[in-house]
Amino acid sequence: MEFYFPLPDIIKLRTLFENSSNILIISHTNPDGDAIGSVKAIKNYLKSKGLDAKIAVPNDCPDYLQFMDSTGEIMVWRRNSRKVKEAVAKCDLMILADFNNLSRVDEMESCLKNSSAVKVLIDHHPSPQENTFDLIFSETTLSSTCEALYWIFLGLEGERQKKGFAESNQSLDLATCESLYVGLITDTNNYSNSAVSSTFRMASDLLALGVDKEKIQHLVFGGFSENRMRLMGHLLLNKIVLLPQFGAGYILLSASEQSKFGFTDGDSEGFVNMPLNIKGINISALFTENDSHIRVSLRSVNDFSVNSLAQRFYNGGGHERAAGGKLFIPLRDVPEYFESSLMNFLKEGRSDENDK
Repeated sequence: MEFYFPLPDIIKLRTLFENSSNILIISHTNPDGDAIGSVKAIKNYLKSKGLDAKIAVPNDCPDYLQFMDSTGEIMVWRRNSRKVKEAVAKCDLMILADFNNLSRVDEMESCLKNSSAVKVLIDHHPSPQENTFDLIFSETTLSSTCEALYWIFLGLEGERQKKGFAESNQSLDLATCESLYVGLITDTNNYSNSAVSSTFRMASDLLALGVDKEKIQHLVFGGFSENRMRLMGHLLLNKIVLLPQFGAGYILLSASEQSKFGFTDGDSEGFVNMPLNIKGINISALFTENDSHIRVSLRSVNDFSVNSLAQRFYNGGGHERAAGGKLFIPLRDVPEYFESSLMNFLKEGRSDENDK
């Protein structure tokens, strides 16, 4: 059974928790299930230990995750930046979850940079901005930040040398376990990607600790709006474009289509994976038109690195099989650009192999 984080770092984190009077937990813009699951899991865990903490994110979580914040305790910068600034000014410990670079918090970046609080990063994305954080827990082989938290909580509970989490660690409360499970199933797309052996061990242990799998499953994957479901049908029927020569498929989601279907943040969750369900398609892209740019989501199976593709052509990055970025061109020019990027990327790959 693997342990991913050094015991001295676990002890250091425990000491920070115990000696801090104002803890602030933060995640990235356009927070997904792993982001919201992570911040809620940390807050719930600290609450179970008699410690208080606040949560702040740059913008609202999507509708399908609103059940995670039924009490409205998450502060949102774009709705009340003054309140968030006050929390940042007061905090002496900042926990930053599910992102590797302060640029991922958009307008909050300068505020966080200027804070003198101790900054702890908990993440699973590659290449963390090391000089920004005082303590880093980062492991790219893990499925999600919530899985990283699972191991951290395991260490904090002093179970490092014991065999069974569910057998020995009864101090994780149900609210913490449920938050962890939300992040786990969303970032793995219900175990279809990024899951490793420890992912299933974690899932098994959380169920043994009382998580109602069917309830969480329905809340997460059965909580979408009618508009979102009709938009998905429209994209499936009319918008998937296949490029068999590259084993790729893509979808363009225009601003007018978003308006027609009452699109809100989070409605496109999972859409990028749809072309991958087609035989022979190993690379998939979703291009979503915004006011200032095109938001790019990339996924792959087999050995194709969309992380490298995103870094090279899409002003972004991420994981090897799940990445994203931005384009600053008209939506009508995206198809040609996407084909060209694939052609050049694959050509560069062949050139690298020939040079070996």
